[in-house]
Amino acid sequence: MKSGFVSILGRPNVGKSTLLNAILNHKISIVTDKSQTTRNTIRGIYNSDHSQIIFIDTPGIHKPYAKLSQEMNNMAYSSAHNADINILVVDSGEQFGDGDEYILSHLDISNTPLIIVFNKIDLTRIDKITKLKEIYSNKFPKAVLIETVAKEKFNVDQLISSIEALLPECERYYSDDLLSDKDEIFQIKEIIREKTLKILKQEVPHSIAIYIDNIEWEKNPMLIQATIFVEKESQKGIVIGANGKRIKLIGQKSRESIEALLHKHVYLELLVKVEPDWRDNPELLEKFGYKYKNN
Repeated sequence: MKSGFVSILGRPNVGKSTLLNAILNHKISIVTDKSQTTRNTIRGIYNSDHSQIIFIDTPGIHKPYAKLSQEMNNMAYSSAHNADINILVVDSGEQFGDGDEYILSHLDISNTPLIIVFNKIDLTRIDKITKLKEIYSNKFPKAVLIETVAKEKFNVDQLISSIEALLPECERYYSDDLLSDKDEIFQIKEIIREKTLKILKQEVPHSIAIYIDNIEWEKNPMLIQATIFVEKESQKGIVIGANGKRIKLIGQKSRESIEALLHKHVYLELLVKVEPDWRDNPELLEKFGYKYKNN
């Protein structure tokens, strides 16, 4: 029996969460076209007859511009340091640049088995991917290189086989029926944040945080009261929208997905509040679940 922890690392928007969801054939991490959508480490558990792989989806590593950014980077660094295997996801359609150099200068992955996944292979040219592979092969001569299209699940089986070959001999860490380490409250928060990010304009998403104020589980329909936090009054107006149309749409889309998750009828109440500069406030980062804890 083989088991181990595998961190999925990379820059924002390279497809880490899409890859995890494809591997598990289940939506564990929310996915949007906005950068830095993932703000927490999220464990997704893959089971086969002869292995258990605990995948850890991490926030995209980037040059920090607020305490929130530092906390997100710290989550990724810690995950990489403690993993049995690291997966570095690269966008095949992008040239190697300063952001890639930043990651490689800050990540401690040289002494751990490494798989480099060149994702979005369908959106690149042969000369570009050949150059990328040459750069990463020179930096990590022992790394396994795999091409994927995560959204199409292309080469996911090959990736799993490569991971299983590198896993240590070990008994399972989790029961076979567990798919993720995150509870339902976390998932509800992420659903609301995902729908908010997808509906909002580009200037607002990084300033959004979700807080669950109250859940009455036994009520029918189940009552969920949540607050969408922003940093500026102008952002509050954008979230609410003209005549409240946008917040109503966010609530409708969120409720539909929450009901699909819980298999219950839900009554969702959403408020929008302003909390200036919450991304640089340690107390609020902890309240919203973004404080890195080195366990």
